[in-house]
Amino acid sequence: MSLGVLKPQLDPALTRVEAAMAAIEARIAGRHLAPGARLPSVRAFAESLGISKSTVVEAYDRLAAQGAIVSRPGSGFYVAGRPEPFCLAAAGPRLDRAVDPLWISRQSFETYPDVLKPGCGWLPPEWMPEEALRRALRYVARAGGPALTGYDEPRGLAPLREHIARRMGERGIAAHPDQIVLADSATQALDLLCRFLIEPGDTVLVDDPCYFNFQALLRAQRVKLVGVPFGPQGPDLAAFEAALREHRPRFYLTNSTLHNPTGASLGPAIVHRILRLAEAHDTLVVEDDIYADFEVEPAARLAGFDGLERVIQIGGFSKTLSSAARIGYVALRRDWVERFLDLKVAVTLGDPHLAASVVHRAVTDARYRHDLEAMRARLAEARGRAIRRLAALGIAVPFVPGAGMFLWARLPDGLDAAEVSRGALTERVILAPGNVFSVSQSAPDYLRFNVAQCADPRIFAVLERAMAR
Repeated sequence: MSLGVLKPQLDPALTRVEAAMAAIEARIAGRHLAPGARLPSVRAFAESLGISKSTVVEAYDRLAAQGAIVSRPGSGFYVAGRPEPFCLAAAGPRLDRAVDPLWISRQSFETYPDVLKPGCGWLPPEWMPEEALRRALRYVARAGGPALTGYDEPRGLAPLREHIARRMGERGIAAHPDQIVLADSATQALDLLCRFLIEPGDTVLVDDPCYFNFQALLRAQRVKLVGVPFGPQGPDLAAFEAALREHRPRFYLTNSTLHNPTGASLGPAIVHRILRLAEAHDTLVVEDDIYADFEVEPAARLAGFDGLERVIQIGGFSKTLSSAARIGYVALRRDWVERFLDLKVAVTLGDPHLAASVVHRAVTDARYRHDLEAMRARLAEARGRAIRRLAALGIAVPFVPGAGMFLWARLPDGLDAAEVSRGALTERVILAPGNVFSVSQSAPDYLRFNVAQCADPRIFAVLERAMAR
């Protein structure tokens, strides 16, 4: 077993024996040490941790007594038996559980209604077009038939795919409906693409910072993540080119429009340069366009410049229509569609026909566009109000996006966003600290704010107290 693969670290909160045990247990839980894998020798492990051999012997003996590892006389110690269920938290960098990406999502979903959530990634329920959904549900219920009881075709509901193709055309992307495959959500669309494109051990480039669930999902696929610094103009192109040359990634995953968490949108020159570099290094691009309906004016799209040759686009309707009727999509090159459909059928059988029918009816309702216009105006007002309230606390917003729900805000010097988030949590306010979004852990003084969730003045009172602790 290579010591470079194990990369053990001592936890100062534990005894030396417990820390040595925890280092091995974490690697087993994260599937970095598979059943039957040989552990480092006692001497080698002791040297790597800077502890005594007797400490390692005791740690190994305890793990063997617990059944986690087995001793083979004359050969060494090996991981025992069948693997434990995969632990995603153990597959990434070790973070405080109170502020890691998985915890933020779960806490936001699981907490009581009175908890305030300026760190979450969705609109308040009262902002959503509920009446349009009611009308759509009534229409689909009256129509009856396969939408209520049957499987859909593998590509998904044809009228909805046709609508998506028209909407993509309005954003400069030429896509035939047969190039579009529906999924249960944009997250499932990305999961299917990962299964389709990558193998464990492959490298994927992501923005740094990027949407934290990108990191969690990709780690579940056992890939190597490499972050590219991302700012108001987009990725650092010199760093992007260097990463392509050094790591030869399978694909680059990004939000090119209303980026999460920064709110930035790429300009045409940056889009063109990204595509030229990706082509030169034979790298695919996966463009997540989930925030498209928040745009006031369409920005440049990687898929539009590329024509769906090297770029695959994913999207969905959960942000502006409903998180309860989740439908996503994948738009990809024609010659890959059949193979992608085989994978989709193997792991899902098909989409929820009922949800797709309701979504199609709702988004083709004449009032839906008016609902979107009202939502954009409401977000603009909330954005200005949130910026003023943050400025009063000394929190800067270096880049103000022209649309969308997110602000990427920097705390005053000397404050750590994770510590502030812990303090706010004690008063039932969930924040989103910057390092949750950063592969390189280079955003310790940033917070992402959802302006639509910042209406309650208690948020800023709690934030002020948390900053003063």
